[in-house]
Amino acid sequence: MRSSKPKVLHEVAGRPMVSHVLATAQSAQCDDLAVVVGPGREDVAALVQAFAPNAQVFVQNERLGTAHAALAARAALAGGHDEVFISFADTPLVSGETLLKMSAALKAGADIVVLGFEARDPTGYGRLLQQDGALVAIREHKDATEAERAVRLSNAGWMGFNGAHALNLLGEIGNNNAQKEYYLTDAVEVARAKGLCAVVVVADEDEVMGVNDRVQLAAAEAVFQHRTRLHWMRAGVTMIAPETVFFSHDTELSRDVVLEPNVIFGPKVQVGEGAVIHANCHLEGTKVAAKATIGPFARLRPGSDVGEGAKIGNFVETKSAKIAAGAKVNHLSYIGDAEIGSKANIGAGTITCNYDGFSKFKTIIGANAFVGSNSSLVAPVSIGEGAYVGSGSVVTQDVSANALAVARGRQVEKPDWASAFRARQKPKVK
Repeated sequence: MRSSKPKVLHEVAGRPMVSHVLATAQSAQCDDLAVVVGPGREDVAALVQAFAPNAQVFVQNERLGTAHAALAARAALAGGHDEVFISFADTPLVSGETLLKMSAALKAGADIVVLGFEARDPTGYGRLLQQDGALVAIREHKDATEAERAVRLSNAGWMGFNGAHALNLLGEIGNNNAQKEYYLTDAVEVARAKGLCAVVVVADEDEVMGVNDRVQLAAAEAVFQHRTRLHWMRAGVTMIAPETVFFSHDTELSRDVVLEPNVIFGPKVQVGEGAVIHANCHLEGTKVAAKATIGPFARLRPGSDVGEGAKIGNFVETKSAKIAAGAKVNHLSYIGDAEIGSKANIGAGTITCNYDGFSKFKTIIGANAFVGSNSSLVAPVSIGEGAYVGSGSVVTQDVSANALAVARGRQVEKPDWASAFRARQKPKVK
């Protein structure tokens, strides 16, 4: 990846690849999780344990192949499980449904199940060689005959084992190869030699794509986004230009939501029924209630909570702000660390001055209040229900309910001052 960050911590749709794989296992009701990491990879171990606190973490101190890596988790393999699955953390798009299909094959009598795919171009992939519906071998491309290279059914890496045989099969894999490594793929031939049954479950090629560089990372992101767009449109969401909308792994949308072009969802966003997100908006850590409208060109940062029917207009930024039902922040405003009451109106250019360089402070604006354009509300401050703030005010003290607050210098007019000023300047112009 040419990165200081471990490959499996690179993200697809805002989630590290290793977390995608753990989530897949959880969705398929895998009750025990074990993760093998390389030496010195405390960062990966910490993320794993934060995401799945019950997961066991094991270290593969020497890099001696995929089977050797699996055996680093020997204590977990010896736990007496009915089924054991071995997955790869750089294959983030495999679904829980596919893992359940592999489980079904084991329940139907297979001792080993290998995840495969029909490769558009199988060059470089291990071939899955079948006979009478059973898997007889996984042949690496460099070792395959011409006839075997013509086979397009390729190895995706993921494998499932009957739990009664898993540890013994892995333990009997040798390293009789040029690299002197222990290959997980050899488990199939070890099993066949014992008279055990191996089968293949086939997935789509895009689902099993691996990620080894930034190009493949972008390709995986594209597959995730395409899949997610289809999901939400089929669930009743309208997208004007689907290819321009980007989702996080955890985006939640309700039916009849409308998404205009160039909308980006960061993590932890929920959008209620019938809400409209206009073009060129970025939302993260935000709740948008039913029938609210956002944008265009709005940025909603973490902690934003927009009530039913409320409006956040163009070039508005919110952060840690609760905007109640029917309130309006129409344009060119910053609302941070604030509570805006129902049906309040925030005029153009209004900002909450919430930070003094050291601490954050809160602004509270009551229901039906009206804040005039180009006002600065210096927190901590409260604007009472139904109060008015005159345009251009810098408000530093609380405003009572239904009162008018004007906090600006008085306008002074000097007749003919401009004419006299220009006359004085003429001798200076050359």
